[in-house]
Amino acid sequence: MIHQRLLQNCEGVGRRDFIQTGLGALGGMGLTSMLGLRDAAAASAVPSLAKSDTRCIFIWLDGGPSHYETFDPKPDAPSEIRGEFGTVATTVPGVHFSDKFPKLAKGFDKFTVVRSIAHAQNNHGAGNHYLMTGRPTPVPVGCGAFVTFHPSFGSVVSHNRIVKHGLPAYVSTPRMSRSGGPNFLGAQHAPFVISDNPDSKGFRVRDVSLPKDLEDGRAKSRVELRKSLDRMRRITDTAAEDPAIAFDDYYAKAFDLITSDEAQKAFDISHEPDEVREKYGRNDFGQRLLLARRLTEVGVPFVTVYSGGWDDHRTLFENFKKDKAERVDTGVSALIQDLADRGTLDNTMVVLLGEFGRTPKINKDAGRDHWSFAMSVLMAGAGIPGGQIVGATDVKGYYANENIYAPEDFATSLYTKMGIDPTTVMHDTNNRPIQLVNNGRLIKELFA
Repeated sequence: MIHQRLLQNCEGVGRRDFIQTGLGALGGMGLTSMLGLRDAAAASAVPSLAKSDTRCIFIWLDGGPSHYETFDPKPDAPSEIRGEFGTVATTVPGVHFSDKFPKLAKGFDKFTVVRSIAHAQNNHGAGNHYLMTGRPTPVPVGCGAFVTFHPSFGSVVSHNRIVKHGLPAYVSTPRMSRSGGPNFLGAQHAPFVISDNPDSKGFRVRDVSLPKDLEDGRAKSRVELRKSLDRMRRITDTAAEDPAIAFDDYYAKAFDLITSDEAQKAFDISHEPDEVREKYGRNDFGQRLLLARRLTEVGVPFVTVYSGGWDDHRTLFENFKKDKAERVDTGVSALIQDLADRGTLDNTMVVLLGEFGRTPKINKDAGRDHWSFAMSVLMAGAGIPGGQIVGATDVKGYYANENIYAPEDFATSLYTKMGIDPTTVMHDTNNRPIQLVNNGRLIKELFA
């Protein structure tokens, strides 16, 4: 069990301390409210720009994982930079990862690591926003800021995709990252948050699992059905102007959803064979990755899997020796292999990243501090070549110094893979034009 401190960033924001501040920071929507808002917005929505059916599993390591202790080790650097861990050879000769990721090293033939993404937003609030939206913050923000200036990737995908069977277009589990909201796109494009632990006994998804009285067949009338659905836990939609928007029509749609075979199969992780669940790791993170795979298979285009506890200012090596690194190594390698085995890796992009890397020199507390000038991003699927290292950092890992890419380039590449034009001009609530991504270029190696 990882200590609760590891689930917090340096500003002390923990998983259970997440606050809801304004439309852009909604903690996710209940499905009844979301269905109502999506229908209310349909008349004014722009036509879908997506010509691709690519789905994305976006794995967010909140706090900023160390590039040294993951995918860009520096074994020949001095000890105060090199750190305690060794390296492990990958399937590509001459390419090594940290020895804490042996399973990913073994499966390197199926994914690319970009070692040369760099930016200058060296705190959590700004860095999170930059890597979640592809745009820097327009004003300086501090570590503790909940930044909501621009729509997140998931919200933009939701805005551009039509999803069948009433399923949400954007899911985040177990919570929404601070910059993972819709901002001016509106609350209908906030993520549907699955907060419960899929590895727990009796796991049920709010607004998707049937209430007990419905399961038992005790809802005999529309009135009783309404009462049962009303007892389902929902986040109140403070953005809706019309309080009647979630009345009968949307309760009926919610009922259609929870009785949909597609939805029930996707959310009911208990249908997975035990051997598959074991491969992902019988823990909350591994099972959330498995749930993400199930959701993308039935057409949910964007799923964020949030993992806190990567802000290792202290005891970094002790933290990694616990099961934190092992969970990621086991779960992500299993996800990529499972998608490949099932023939769905071609249309499912897997992305693993945080807001920045960590400082070259180990500090007095045996940790590494914020360092946005070098970071590693894992990307797989959707035609991304396997066994490829893109870019490089210098011999001590201080700076990206070869094929340097910015978050705008990452965003441009992600949107292009998802079939969305990154030069699209949107309009905010004041009707001001805002380009989706400014001056982004493709990471050409992802399209080889």
